Amino acid sequence: MARRKESGLDIVASMPWPIGMALGVFAFLGIRYGIGAYFAHSGSPIAQGLGQQLSDGALSPLAWIAMLLCWVAAGVSFLRSKKRKRLLETQSGLESVANLGWREFEMLVGEAYRRQGYTVEETGLGGADGGIDLVLRRDGNKTLVQCKQWRTRQISAPKVREMWGLLHHHGADSIKIVGVGEFTRDAAKFAEGKRIELVNGDRLVEMVRSVQSAGTQATAPTGLHVASKQPECPKCGASMVQRANRKTGESFLGCSKYPVCKGTR
Repeated sequence: MARRKESGLDIVASMPWPIGMALGVFAFLGIRYGIGAYFAHSGSPIAQGLGQQLSDGALSPLAWIAMLLCWVAAGVSFLRSKKRKRLLETQSGLESVANLGWREFEMLVGEAYRRQGYTVEETGLGGADGGIDLVLRRDGNKTLVQCKQWRTRQISAPKVREMWGLLHHHGADSIKIVGVGEFTRDAAKFAEGKRIELVNGDRLVEMVRSVQSAGTQATAPTGLHVASKQPECPKCGASMVQRANRKTGESFLGCSKYPVCKGTR
């Protein structure tokens, strides 16, 4: 099911809320004073007369409406941010993740990567059946993410091929496919040697747990996100994530492309 086309307010609501607040102020000043000043300094007497009327407050109602709409969108952004954080912090394991709806699952994945230092864009190009759900940016690299909230179905090779075909079309550097379940052998084989990371349910839970405790450290006191340089895999150069040995409980760094790459630190 495709999503509806985003409006201007949807775009503002997808931005960090302080940006939405600032856009509201700029919109007010631009409409209330900027348009009138533009016409007032025009060479045409008619335009100058129109500019004088606009400067006297003819556009004041529109300016207030524009600012209030931006601030409402900023409020939506703030509430969404709180929901994402709460959604991530309340996950206790694979069962709780599997019980999420597809929209909440996408929000969870985005928040998990956001806490790893990525800038996360919710594209609106996916949907309940998948697609390009998220675009991640970090260190100059662009990564396309597809979220598959399938509880009983394995993710097959054709689905992986579809995403791989979008890599060059969208000018991306790599692909991530994140699911609740598992990937078929053919899917894993197709991903070998390519810039594709397959994240199954167990690995997603590991990633969520690794960022839950570090969530309060991922944001500066000013509220601005601070990206940190992630260690690189000694074998393939991909980013590494913190994991725990299931038998001993000892922590270690493992390649984010596991099982395609088994590099550790």
